[in-house]
Amino acid sequence: MQNLEVLVLRENRLYGPVANINIKNPFPSLIIFDISCNNFSGPLPKDYIQSFDAMKNVIQVVEVSSSQYMQRMEVGDMTYYDSVTITVKGNNIVMVKIPIAFANIDLSQNMFQGEILNVIGELHALKGLNLSHNRLTGPIPQSIGNLLNMESLDLSSNILTGVVPAELTNLNNLEVLNLSHNHLMGEIPRGKQFNTFSNDSYEGNIGLCGFPLTEKCGLEQHSPPSANNFWSEEKFGFGWIPVAIGYGCRFVIGIGIGYFVFLIGKPRWLVMIFGGQPTRRMNRRRTRVRRTNGSTINQMVPMS
Repeated sequence: MQNLEVLVLRENRLYGPVANINIKNPFPSLIIFDISCNNFSGPLPKDYIQSFDAMKNVIQVVEVSSSQYMQRMEVGDMTYYDSVTITVKGNNIVMVKIPIAFANIDLSQNMFQGEILNVIGELHALKGLNLSHNRLTGPIPQSIGNLLNMESLDLSSNILTGVVPAELTNLNNLEVLNLSHNHLMGEIPRGKQFNTFSNDSYEGNIGLCGFPLTEKCGLEQHSPPSANNFWSEEKFGFGWIPVAIGYGCRFVIGIGIGYFVFLIGKPRWLVMIFGGQPTRRMNRRRTRVRRTNGSTINQMVPMS
């Protein structure tokens, strides 16, 4: 299908892997590839994506007058009369006429596995890429930073790992970014368009930190200790929690020992200091010996 430019198979019940093909450049003219909301599985269709030659060449749309625009549109130079429903920047829209400069790939809501292909970074005309709600793993390719015409990038709800590549800050035209609900970590890049994205772009990645998230990175995660802070970790070399546990244990043991001291009344001087009454000690000593009826009787006199 050398002349096919729009392929939309979304919202069907198609399933299974997208098989490799032996045809060289099967879709060289394709600018819209939408197979979302199916049950496709296996790796992303590398052979097909590599054949999207029309997405590799950026078309410069020159501003013209209305009469010139209509004339060029009639010969298919700027738009197609075909209409299509696609997801653009997170919204489903109906395009009554398709601009020739609009290139979009939507593989979302399937069961694709494996890593995101580096070859996607060669599709320089791409304006929208949606790979969300799959089972993709591995890092975000740095090559995506080459897609300078990209306006919408959605990689959410996968199992992506690693950091957010700093190369993505090169996407000056990026208006919508969604990296939420992955396993990304590290500091979020700063600068250019990345300063405009909200928390929603990164939620569900517990390893991420930095603006616009409230979780700070590195030493910024901890407020600087006060000079008079007795519990300063820097002063003691360990956390305040073990210190608190140690003091708590000593307090309980001290209460127990004090109760035992008052219970037995020893030592007497300590008990008397705290207002206690020492236990009376009975001493017996022999006072006299007398015989009665031939037997000896020892009479003891209690002494305090």
